Amino acid sequence: MRIFDIIQHKKEGRELSEEEIRFFIEGYTCGDVPDYQASALCMAICLRGMTEKETAILTDAMTKSGDSVDLSEFGDLSLDKHSTGGVGDKTSLIVAPTVASLGGVVAKMSGRGLGHTGGTIDKLESIPGYRTEISPDEFLGISRRVGVCVAGQTGNLAPADKKLYALRDVTATVDSIPLIASSIMSKKLAAGAHSIVLDVKTGSGAFMKTPEASEQLAKAMISVGENCGRRVRALVTNMDVPLGNKIGNSLEVKEAVEVLRDGLRGDLYEICVALASNMICLSHKIDISEAQTRVENAISSGAAFAKMKEWIAAQGGDTRVLDDLSLLPDAPFKHTVKAERSGYIAHMNTEDIGVSASLLGAGRVSKTDVIDLSAGIELLAKTGDFVKAGQPLAILHASKESLFDAAERKLLDALTFSEEKPEKQKLIYATL
Repeated sequence: MRIFDIIQHKKEGRELSEEEIRFFIEGYTCGDVPDYQASALCMAICLRGMTEKETAILTDAMTKSGDSVDLSEFGDLSLDKHSTGGVGDKTSLIVAPTVASLGGVVAKMSGRGLGHTGGTIDKLESIPGYRTEISPDEFLGISRRVGVCVAGQTGNLAPADKKLYALRDVTATVDSIPLIASSIMSKKLAAGAHSIVLDVKTGSGAFMKTPEASEQLAKAMISVGENCGRRVRALVTNMDVPLGNKIGNSLEVKEAVEVLRDGLRGDLYEICVALASNMICLSHKIDISEAQTRVENAISSGAAFAKMKEWIAAQGGDTRVLDDLSLLPDAPFKHTVKAERSGYIAHMNTEDIGVSASLLGAGRVSKTDVIDLSAGIELLAKTGDFVKAGQPLAILHASKESLFDAAERKLLDALTFSEEKPEKQKLIYATL
């Protein structure tokens, strides 16, 4: 078998055989297939697509290219949640302990933020002492004892995906549904959970800009998961507006605590309830309305917050910060952004708002960049709100005052105003 022939077959629009797909992944992972041939095949896939069968085989081959986590001891209670990335998306901090407080086991490996999107691991590292790098034995031990453990991804989890993604990023082959689906799901499958709930974002702050495109990706990932023996659900949710009111690592931890401890309600709470309810629905085999009742009770009773404290303590975090949020990293400088005109906020370019937070130090351009855990944005108004000229729109947090000008300009340019109140946007477009 030759990689040249496999490229030729896909260029001609043929369905690749299982042997061809596994030959490619095994060869590329070990270095026998060079980058230039791998990029040619990725481009052929981008242009010609893949069938459901091909995508499932590709995902399975990538999953088996490295280590995997064995969560079989937890059976149907083993759960994972994945978001395709957004701005202000701190749902894992809320959903994981809520589900664990109801008997689910959320043994989760998460990543760091890159570009305009935040990463769960960065957020958790703003809690003093919290350890994101732990041994496999400790990972399973905490999951067994507490019901929730969130750690950084191991170096050899789906290594084929790591190599392929870096290649796709520089060869204009990122925007392919089969390649995106296999990239996401190979890591999720290697992480071992029996059931997976996907939060597929849509809108200006998401990779997929329309609900239709997001549904297409969601269906592809569900198909891959089911073909690989997992139970999968997907929610297509709005990322045309930042989620919640705080953007930035320690700021988002604060908002997560405010939901679980203080009863904060709004779009963040609603999305978290929907995600957690679907997870409990899968693990406990109950209908969605019963699952939602249990989730809402777990939050309102304080059980979810108690589980959050237990989880953070188990991974070395200082739980005093959860009772006293002032102990979390706090930026020395703050700047209030005021509206330049009166009117309704008709639209927010969410990606640009994420970039604004990155300009303050909350994000990274490359994976080696050091981020400022205290930096970020507090939004005081969002899409649909009426503001008057001079009214505060947001508070910027940074460690240097010199960072405010560029971030403020980016934030203001991301807002579109109208004299008429815009139609209320859907929060959840579809559940699949």
